[in-house]
Amino acid sequence: MSASDMVIDKQALRVEMRALRKRLADAAPDSAIAVAGFVNELPPGNTVAVYRAVGSEMDPELLADALIVAGRSLCLPVATERDKALLFRRWSAEEPLEMDVAGCPAPLPLAETVDPDLIITPLLAFDDAGGRLGQGGGYYDRTFLARPDAVRIGLAFAGQRVDRLPMESHDVPLHGVLTEVGYTPARKV
Repeated sequence: MSASDMVIDKQALRVEMRALRKRLADAAPDSAIAVAGFVNELPPGNTVAVYRAVGSEMDPELLADALIVAGRSLCLPVATERDKALLFRRWSAEEPLEMDVAGCPAPLPLAETVDPDLIITPLLAFDDAGGRLGQGGGYYDRTFLARPDAVRIGLAFAGQRVDRLPMESHDVPLHGVLTEVGYTPARKV
């Protein structure tokens, strides 16, 4: 498969997986409650990056609450420039947010910049080897390359799992995925 064929396949897969994720979210609106119940299955990390859900993404709000109860501190990703890695700012639920360069809710610039030990990322699809299909902007892959020591965990509906994702040289695999049925570490293939 050529690089251009892979790009076309990924674009078509994104369309398909966005529709599937929407159906999964509509069919199981309480999935976030189940996800939060698996907080103790996550790998260790004092500072955890979560995200604010957009559209049909698995909502990490209840998981964030459970992480705080478990004694972990939180931060949110911030896109400050296109084609750059994300930075992370400390965050708690009562603090105001503003839209970042990517159009996602993010902490204000006065919030402390931190280095997360564990990064929880949204996705469109995942596979058992740690493959992740994102929205296509590359923000998380650039961030994972810039922060190789951070543990990378996808947050998804179990139904977003596929047999095998097309991976390109810039795609950085996840260490595992948390779904409404539990945490699964990535398998070495």
